[in-house]
Amino acid sequence: MMHGGRGAGRRRTGNFPVVTDRYFEDYVPGTTSEYGPIRVAEAEVVDFGRRFDPQPFHVDAKAASAGPFGGLIASGWHTCALMMRLLADEYLSPVSSLGSPGVDELRWIQPVRPGDELTLRATVDEARPSRSKPDRGLVHTRVELVNQADTVVLSLRAMNLIRTRPNDAG
Repeated sequence: MMHGGRGAGRRRTGNFPVVTDRYFEDYVPGTTSEYGPIRVAEAEVVDFGRRFDPQPFHVDAKAASAGPFGGLIASGWHTCALMMRLLADEYLSPVSSLGSPGVDELRWIQPVRPGDELTLRATVDEARPSRSKPDRGLVHTRVELVNQADTVVLSLRAMNLIRTRPNDAG
């Protein structure tokens, strides 16, 4: 079972207030925050691998032990899904998130193994108001997923469309 979720086991650092209603104006360039951790379960690694990335080092512990990583590892796409769970539950706000036009510079840097605890580190690189739609802006975030040894296992640059604060929201 995946551990984590809105408020569960939350470790926050940085300048973001502990709120669920975060708007475009709250994403200040230079702000870094951490969210998580989320634990990687062996059963989920194998299940995800069987369903979506059926390579021996994702689905068979015995075969994986003789493989290039010396043991079972999570699919990179599973690692992305875990990152997205933390991003959606902790960094983005359900009242203001309007989706994403994409990500850039996705890198799988180190293998993720069963038992790892992953923490999301998010740094706002840029927050630009929309010229054509004044009710939103585009936030560029440098995302790193780090394990319990503080080793970066995944990095990417996310782009998110975020609603501006309504006049009556304070």
